[in-house]
Amino acid sequence: MELKISFLSFNSRRSISKLAHFASFPIFSLLFFSFKSIGTIYTFEKKNLLLLTEAFDPLDPNGNITIKWDVMQWTPDGYVAVVTINNYQQYRHIQSPGWILGWTWAKKEVIWSMVGSQTTEQGDCSKFKGNIPHCCKKDPTVVDLLPGTPYNLQIANCCKGGVLSSWVQDPPNAVSAFQISVGSAGTTNKTVRVPKNFTLKAPGPGYTCGAAKIVKQSRFVSQDGRRTTQALSKLNLLDLVYIIIICICSFASCNCLFVCYFVSVTWNVTCTYSQFLSQKTPSCCVSLSSFYNDTIVDCPTCSCGCQNNITQPGSCVEGDSPYLASVVNGPGKSSLVPLVQCTSHMCPVRIHWHVKLNYKEYWRAKITITNFNYRMNYSQWNLVVQHPNFDNITQIFSFDYKSLTPYGGINDTAMLWGMKYYNDLLMEAGPAGNVQSELLFRKDASTFTFQKGWAFPRRIYFNGDICVMPAPDAYPWLPNTGPLSFRPMLLRLLLFWTTLACLFIYV
Repeated sequence: MELKISFLSFNSRRSISKLAHFASFPIFSLLFFSFKSIGTIYTFEKKNLLLLTEAFDPLDPNGNITIKWDVMQWTPDGYVAVVTINNYQQYRHIQSPGWILGWTWAKKEVIWSMVGSQTTEQGDCSKFKGNIPHCCKKDPTVVDLLPGTPYNLQIANCCKGGVLSSWVQDPPNAVSAFQISVGSAGTTNKTVRVPKNFTLKAPGPGYTCGAAKIVKQSRFVSQDGRRTTQALSKLNLLDLVYIIIICICSFASCNCLFVCYFVSVTWNVTCTYSQFLSQKTPSCCVSLSSFYNDTIVDCPTCSCGCQNNITQPGSCVEGDSPYLASVVNGPGKSSLVPLVQCTSHMCPVRIHWHVKLNYKEYWRAKITITNFNYRMNYSQWNLVVQHPNFDNITQIFSFDYKSLTPYGGINDTAMLWGMKYYNDLLMEAGPAGNVQSELLFRKDASTFTFQKGWAFPRRIYFNGDICVMPAPDAYPWLPNTGPLSFRPMLLRLLLFWTTLACLFIYV
């Protein structure tokens, strides 16, 4: 429960934070321990003492998944709440089979019913007679319902199979919600306890969730926009007494007006992603080629693992194997463990960057994404590419594009994804398991060059995971000799000296 206080001076007409001023009074210490004893968390304006979860993405520093728990009404033995999952990550999404949410109850709560989702296990409800709860487990696990669920079991933003789009690709589908009726939980904001130990799987590991924090209540707008409702809030008498004492002790005169936000019963849980927790090995790699060099730089050997069918049979399968269909559709076909085609890099996904053409004022590159995983169709895939010439991007063919500027005015990062209903689905390994596009860049005379691998990307992410790049000394280099290295002035000098030599011979 949160109490937020704003002090407004009649003389200055501005908001003043008084947290530091309170510390100078002995009574503040007494109030602090009193607040703690009643289980209430107080956050003062412009002085937020709550800690966030530990994770950071330099390309998306504010990206996270926020779980909001809003108590909407009281019941005879508990409450009804709406739980909303918002994906605030720019380029990381959750694809099928979807999110899995879990937590641990603080007391002996049970779930009487759910709308828009369900728990995977009911647990032991033998002590209940008559009405049986939906779930009696101390640590329930919740999953989203599938599309096509009957309307009487749906609420807004539910029933997407757990799929959450990224915030940039599809904001309306970057949110999921369900309704939960909780029993044996208490019927006031003093007896209700915040759930703890939240976990979020997408559908595997990777996300770390912090403790639930109490925030201002949410407001909900109806679909027609004509009605607004909000989560419950309540100001109890004890809190009001504390506010009056603080105001009296903090001001020599009563020349102030305090405005109190009610104690709210809304909790926020912030979850952040780490690739190191998600998987032990990388999931993609990058290969390079160019028009000015015959060398094709493949993904580094063993980028995502090494072939080892002797000690680990079935770790990969040959693309021309006559038993391919039986292996792909055999045991474990629904497993999240990838079944990849046998390659030197052993990555489920490879991104190939080809420097294709050179014009007078422009140059062109081609991107090809190839799926080597026989057990995964990548829906709503995306790429994040870092290259210094993205500040002069002219045209992108068959991909959607958005500039990301994590470093302020430096525009060297682009997010690319497939067009809806055209190539937003990267099919499983096979003839159709690839998508491609071309990018047209305008040259900047002060920076453009083909030398020293400048035309190749600095870093590439696929679905939010960083891909393994070749070593810089392996990049296709511009030849030191040959027609491509001649400059116009050099050609003129060569023509001049050749003509002069012919004249001397003739004379």
